[in-house]
Amino acid sequence: MRLGELTFGYEETGTGTALVLVHGHPFDRSMWRPQIEHFSRRGWRVIAPDLRGYGESTVVPGKTTLETFARDISGLLDRLGVQSFVLGGLSMGGQIAMEIHRLFPDRVRGLVLADTSAVAETADGKVARHQTADRLLRKGMSHYADEALPKMLSPQNIKTMPDVAAHVASMMKNTSPEGAAAALRGRAERPDYLPELPLVAVPALVIVGSDDEFTPVSDAELIHELIPDARLGVIDGAAHMPNLERPAEFNSLVEQFLERIPAPAATEGRT
Repeated sequence: MRLGELTFGYEETGTGTALVLVHGHPFDRSMWRPQIEHFSRRGWRVIAPDLRGYGESTVVPGKTTLETFARDISGLLDRLGVQSFVLGGLSMGGQIAMEIHRLFPDRVRGLVLADTSAVAETADGKVARHQTADRLLRKGMSHYADEALPKMLSPQNIKTMPDVAAHVASMMKNTSPEGAAAALRGRAERPDYLPELPLVAVPALVIVGSDDEFTPVSDAELIHELIPDARLGVIDGAAHMPNLERPAEFNSLVEQFLERIPAPAATEGRT
């Protein structure tokens, strides 16, 4: 879909209330394949966009902030005729979900925050993100992908789930270095979402892999403590991508959560 001067890839399948899934870095919408298939069969209109700079969406070099990503998704949903939706995101996608809720709280019917962090970027983290961005532009994605894979997935899952490992590695290696670098520079300016979390007035589910090194269980527990009446699910044997490492457990947690979401007064139509 074309929005202004940019083109955005996305997948939309199923009917019913919209469930919007936001991928992490450095991935694309295919990371949600098990969830797209599962929830579209269970009465949800699942929409999974490629963020700018990723997948089939336009690459914009420079810096892409979380607000820019959030406004892109809002614009896409406007074009699709979606006013309100349940919103899920993993890692950077979870931060984008928090930014969408900050900007457009009246549109969000429920929040699923998976393997993400709500705190502002640290001084050391800012330096590291800029250094990584520079390295990606110099050397490309391949070395970065090889380096990151043992943290994205648990080492045990890499051995026992070779198809999943290959999929995750492929997404990382096929990501545009310019797009990934722009996102890293934007995340270096990540704000502190902790003050926003007590203001969340919709059902919320926080999920984390028990072995996540990037955003450990303690990060999830903090988010869970601050969002009123939120639920917390820790998925054993998973690292940073429990939706792919333990899809059945992940989908079950989300499905139980979605049962809490009140039905809309009228189902939104397509445009």
